[in-house]
Amino acid sequence: MMKPFLVLSILFFITSGCIQKDDKQHKGNEKFTQELLELKEYFQIPGLAILVEQNGTTVYKDYLGVSDIDQQIKLDANSLFPIASITKVFSGVVIMRLIEQKKLSLDDPINKYLTKPILEDSVLVKHVLSHTSQGKIGKEFYYSSRFGLLTQVIEKATGNSFAKVMNKEIFNPLQLKNTFLLKDSTQIIQKNRSIVKPYMLDNGIKKGFIDFGYSTSAGIVSNLDDLLVFNKALDNNLLISEKSKNIMFTPFASNLPYGYGIFNQKFKNLDMVWGYGQYDCYSSLILKIPSKDISLILLANNSLLSDPARLIYGDITSSLFALSFLKNFVFKLDTIDLFEKEDSSLIMNTSSKEFYRKKLLAQALAESYMARFEPNKIQTSTKLLNKVFSLSPNYLEYANLSLLHNLVFLKDVTFYMDLGEFNEFDTQIVAIGKKLLNEEPQNPYVNSYMATYYVRKGNTEKAKYFFENIVNAKNFSKNWYTHEAEIWLKDHK
Repeated sequence: MMKPFLVLSILFFITSGCIQKDDKQHKGNEKFTQELLELKEYFQIPGLAILVEQNGTTVYKDYLGVSDIDQQIKLDANSLFPIASITKVFSGVVIMRLIEQKKLSLDDPINKYLTKPILEDSVLVKHVLSHTSQGKIGKEFYYSSRFGLLTQVIEKATGNSFAKVMNKEIFNPLQLKNTFLLKDSTQIIQKNRSIVKPYMLDNGIKKGFIDFGYSTSAGIVSNLDDLLVFNKALDNNLLISEKSKNIMFTPFASNLPYGYGIFNQKFKNLDMVWGYGQYDCYSSLILKIPSKDISLILLANNSLLSDPARLIYGDITSSLFALSFLKNFVFKLDTIDLFEKEDSSLIMNTSSKEFYRKKLLAQALAESYMARFEPNKIQTSTKLLNKVFSLSPNYLEYANLSLLHNLVFLKDVTFYMDLGEFNEFDTQIVAIGKKLLNEEPQNPYVNSYMATYYVRKGNTEKAKYFFENIVNAKNFSKNWYTHEAEIWLKDHK
């Protein structure tokens, strides 16, 4: 049951503007600001809203850039952002509230709530909520559009529309006046909503579009202050009990990066709970370190807060934004520059070595993404990767999907730009691909990357093998990799 006086206390505390800083934290804030400005320029993000909250106090809050380039309107507290898949966190909370109300169970078959049964009978609500409904059910994590099926679960369990339930269970009790589900453009016009303008990066910053429509997967519009209220309500168990929150925040299995509606992974012995949003023209991030009682909220009006880091794979340490926050507010590693320079040198102790490798890998991944717009970044990414492999030669110990993506993408972007063959990391690609497929033979991403690798090598037989693995995989919903495989196989009969 919501405790109104606690909610009002939270609202008062937020609006009071109480910010406490010591000298050490002030230095960290300055470094964080500097790095955010670097990241904003690097990824050509028009507007970026940032908030850091710790122990109930806002310790950092800033609005960088504009909500409208043509009108040069600066971001401010009234700027509203579509938060895309961070909607899943809200939906996870709603599901947990309904479980507390005995209206449904995590162990219910998902087909019980669907208008037309479309998944295997063994797929339960908890599998869809944890993104473990594909591949080996309950055993493997694949971020899936199936999460949207939970809209029907909520509606059938309550007898009300998803929008009404979201308002009743979260928006209204928390008095989130700037948070709503975006159905269509009339909502913006009629209520005079100041949604920041959408932008895309494509040979410069281009005007974009707003994604309308909503479900349990995406569709919420919000701002920093409302998201802070929601975040504090979670921290203080105002929405769900401590027990329910722990269930939600705990990985579905020890080797998986996702709980119920939110990611969870361990780094340097700290549990990190996080969610991200990514539309074509907006992106968002929320990152919580429960043991430190500290949270980060980021909102942007292009996709590059999220897209370059390939957060869909479940590794927040691939994000340079997250790493800047972690090193300045959590690990106190301000001696490490976020962006590696040509003359960078560092004598690492044991505690900083893993972080240093992570930030090199994150920058290498970002450089390969940006190479589509600036070909010289192929060389930068290559240098960073070679530095990683030199410092940590046992790359199979830390190899993951993000690293394989990086290596193959360099080969692919070089091909599309007619820059000749790129064979720098062929040995690593083959070895990492083999390792990851030994762990998950049906993994569509690994099969797709290995297929692409062999296409670029001119080995159609091996490419065919990996594309067929994607098409023939059992219990997978169609995605971009399925369509890509089907088209290639059709063209190479």
